[in-house]
Amino acid sequence: MSNQISYLGIFYLILLIIPTLYINYILSVKMNKRILISVVRMIIQLSLVGLYLQYIFDLNNQILNVTYILIMMLVASISITNSTPLKKKKLYFPIFISMVIPNLFMVLFFNKMVINLNNIFDARYIITIGGMLLGNVLSGDIVGLNSFFKDIEDNKKIINYDLALGASLNQALKPYVKNSLTSSITPTVSSMATIGLVSLPGMMTGQILGGSVPLEAIMYQIAIMIAIYVTRYFNILSSIYITNKYIFDNRGQMYC
Repeated sequence: MSNQISYLGIFYLILLIIPTLYINYILSVKMNKRILISVVRMIIQLSLVGLYLQYIFDLNNQILNVTYILIMMLVASISITNSTPLKKKKLYFPIFISMVIPNLFMVLFFNKMVINLNNIFDARYIITIGGMLLGNVLSGDIVGLNSFFKDIEDNKKIINYDLALGASLNQALKPYVKNSLTSSITPTVSSMATIGLVSLPGMMTGQILGGSVPLEAIMYQIAIMIAIYVTRYFNILSSIYITNKYIFDNRGQMYC
């Protein structure tokens, strides 16, 4: 069993932030307010999460568990939408749908086929595994969609030329889908290639510190990394193709 982290230990770590704030001040890096707000928000948010997650875990109601994971997906989709350069209102729904389909499938598949749970909606698994998937999908979607929309904006003339020559919208957009997909999944692929050599990932470290046998922790980490890769891959593809229905007309012209 691992040693518990005390409030005093957290306080000592917070003290280490002070030198970075001082250096920022000397170098005129105007981020101190943002850093302090972020640290305070993190502490408050995680403290609240700890309180209500314990309640949800104890209750372990299937409807509540699914509702909670859907709310997480909604928040993630809003964050992704707000990071795009297009009109937000058109994208909230398609990005939410593109978030739900691969993520909900993967977390339920993982619970049933990989760890063989009797109750695939168990709160301790659907929320924690779903949260890990969403955290990785969030960053991948932001990078991938911004790359896609930037490429479209920069290459409007080429796209229109291809469409005028008789190409379908999917054919005209294929190079930019490829670039978006590559930029989205590259960090995960690189992480899989170096995991265990360069760093020990968070899930594996947490399980080992929690008293799990290293081999068991490794099996979980292998499984979750593959799940992250597959979910991230299909999430960016579904995000692109579903949002395309809302941002392009039948002639391939952008609505927004």
